[in-house]
Amino acid sequence: MPAHSHDVRVRRIYEPPSPDDGVRVLVDRLWPRGLAKTDAHIDEWPKALTPSTELRRWYHGPEGEYEEFRRRYEAELAAPEAAAALDRLRDLAAKETITLLTAAKDPAVSHTAVLEGVLERRSGE
Repeated sequence: MPAHSHDVRVRRIYEPPSPDDGVRVLVDRLWPRGLAKTDAHIDEWPKALTPSTELRRWYHGPEGEYEEFRRRYEAELAAPEAAAALDRLRDLAAKETITLLTAAKDPAVSHTAVLEGVLERRSGE
């Protein structure tokens, strides 16, 4: 296996775990509704990486718009606690596959996609 074959994946938490998920990281602040903790197979739950309650409420409200959400969330990720959690995920991703798990109905326009982009952008530098 090549040394740089590891990647960052995004899946919905409600999908069954896959053997190739690697390290399974829940990136939602709230535990997913209707899911037993024993069924989730979560390895990490770094709440410091989740959008603030205020940002989440704004995004899901009438004013919420994805590009502005992405900009604000990336700013939140620069805070010391979030930056440290990001560094931890980068270190993990350098060694093995990590799968970011979310309950979002459409992960492509959620904080998970922003997080995936930040991780891939920085690991490729």
